[in-house]
Formats: sequence, C-alpha cells, structure tokens
Amino acid sequence: VQLQASGGGLVQAGDSLRLSCAASRSTFSSYTVGWFRQAPGKEREFVAAVRWSAGNTYYADSVKGRFTISRDSAKNTIYLQMNSLKPEDTAVYYCAAGQVIVTTIRWPSAYHKWGRGTLVTVSS
Repeated sequence: VQLQASGGGLVQAGDSLRLSCAASRSTFSSYTVGWFRQAPGKEREFVAAVRWSAGNTYYADSVKGRFTISRDSAKNTIYLQMNSLKPEDTAVYYCAAGQVIVTTIRWPSAYHKWGRGTLVTVSS
C-alpha cells in the first residue's frame, strides 16, 4: 500500500483543519492506520490511529476531544479532523499503516508504511 497525505496548511489558533490519507495500490483492510506528527527539533509522536476492520480508535491524550480519526471504506481514505487547533499542534503530520498489535499502536516503529508528511502550522 502507498499512502498520500494531504490537507495541511496555515491556520489560526482555534481553527479547524481536516487531513486526508489515501491508499493506493492496495487497501487498508488488514491494517491499522495512524497519524503521527513531528515538530521541529522533536521526536515523531503518536496522534491517533484506527484499526481499519474493527473501527477501534485511539488518541494521544494531547488531542483527545479535539481531533477525530475516521475512515471512508469506499474511498479507501482516512481522515483526521482537527478542531480547536493550538500553536503546539504545529508539526509535519504523517499517516502510516501497518499490521500493528494494540500494545504498540502508539509506536512509530510498529508501522512499516509511511506517507509523505503534510505541514500544519497554527499561528497564535
């Protein structure tokens, strides 16, 4: 599966943004698909994930209640709806896929397919 993330941009604090991650050459059907982000000078961190077949979702504490991950099976695409954005959400956002067990769902190393990132900048 190849991944293509899109939807980043420059927004103000409090605004919303929706990121998309589309799969090509295959489907997400057997995968866990996640969003990670990396701010300048920081390590890549987990944001959210969805187990495609079951629909179970997982969130980092820092985004819980503000971000929503969802999937569209017909379009083979996952979305990250980001509301109430904060300057600390500024980062390059990556989508990733892998056959991930629940205990490692927040580990970047558990995912073996990565898309190119999309930059989200939140101004104060």
